[in-house]
Amino acid sequence: MQEIKCPKCGEVFQIDEAGYAEIVKQVRTREFNDELQRQKSAMDSEKKMAVELAVSKANSEKDNQIAALKNQLEVRNNELNNMKDKSAAELKIALSQKEQEITQLRSAIEANKSKTELEVRTALQEKESQIQDLQSKLKIEQSEAQLRENALKDQYTAQLKAKDETIAFYKDFKAKESTKQIGEDLEQFCLAEFNKNRAIGFQNAYFEKDNEVSKSSGSKGDFIFRDFSGEGEDKIEFISIMFEMKNQADETATKHKNEDFFKELDKDRTEKKCEYAVLVSMLEEDNDYYNTGIVDVSYKYPKMYVIRPQFFIQIITILRNAALNSLEYKREIAQIKNQNIDITNFESDLNLFKDKFLNNVDLAMRQHSSAIEEIDKAIKTLQKIKDLFEKSDNNLRLANNKLEDLTIKKLTRNNPTMKKKFEEL
Repeated sequence: MQEIKCPKCGEVFQIDEAGYAEIVKQVRTREFNDELQRQKSAMDSEKKMAVELAVSKANSEKDNQIAALKNQLEVRNNELNNMKDKSAAELKIALSQKEQEITQLRSAIEANKSKTELEVRTALQEKESQIQDLQSKLKIEQSEAQLRENALKDQYTAQLKAKDETIAFYKDFKAKESTKQIGEDLEQFCLAEFNKNRAIGFQNAYFEKDNEVSKSSGSKGDFIFRDFSGEGEDKIEFISIMFEMKNQADETATKHKNEDFFKELDKDRTEKKCEYAVLVSMLEEDNDYYNTGIVDVSYKYPKMYVIRPQFFIQIITILRNAALNSLEYKREIAQIKNQNIDITNFESDLNLFKDKFLNNVDLAMRQHSSAIEEIDKAIKTLQKIKDLFEKSDNNLRLANNKLEDLTIKKLTRNNPTMKKKFEEL
């Protein structure tokens, strides 16, 4: 129960919870509505005042802006009027200056007119002399070009004639030979060409048929060329060439190409440890690429060339001369190899001595270990014997002590008969 005191009469009375909550609710709702109404009235009045203030402020700003714009417009008009007056005066001054400049230029042109005509005449004369010089030079160059053209024509005519003669020679050469003889005679031709020049520049050279069939590939080349520098211990091989000769008759049904033999030739060169590989070929006789002479095919197989038979001696000479330039390096390499061989032999002998010495040391160590084991066994046996002797000495000592401790009295202590006998004695 709640007690409530009346504010007017001062009487105190009690009311339950529900009635008290209802009274509180009524009072709170009335006060809330009154406060809400007061705040609404205040907001309306403030809003009205703010609107009036904003309207008056906007009107005053608008009037100020209009006045400022009018002032700016008057200033602009004044400036334009001033500029018009000023521009007219400046324009008159500029026109007078331009007229003076035009007058001066006209007088300068008249003064320089005579001088310009003289310079033009001089320049024209110089140009004409230069043109004449160029024309004379052109005639000289044309004559020189004609001479060079004629020389080139004569050179190409001679080369073409030589080529035609070579082709005719080989066609006649093929026509006279059988299919087997063609290949064999090409080898004989190369061998004869080499023997003609052997005494001139290949005194130390080796050039023989390759008769050894390779075990791995089952093939062999035709000829091997090797050349050496020096003799005896100083003899050094500085170049080696594997030669393969290929030819075929014109009426052969299956026409081979030079490329068909590159792989086998490279394999034979590698098996026989030759530095270069050369295919002497009469195949593809109409192929201008191979008819140029010496063809380098190193882009497919290293240090490989294809030649026509007439360039046989030339390719040997070119490769041999190129190898001679590196002969000194090969001598140094051979010397280093020999030194390495000597060092290797020394190291081999040293390693052999070390192996034998280590074997003897190992054998001695094993024997030493066996001897130590035997000594250990002997020590153990002697230790056992020593222990037995010590036990024997101990037993003898005990026996001696027992013997020394033995008396007649002890012997006859429990034997009256023996005691009586000893006493009688």
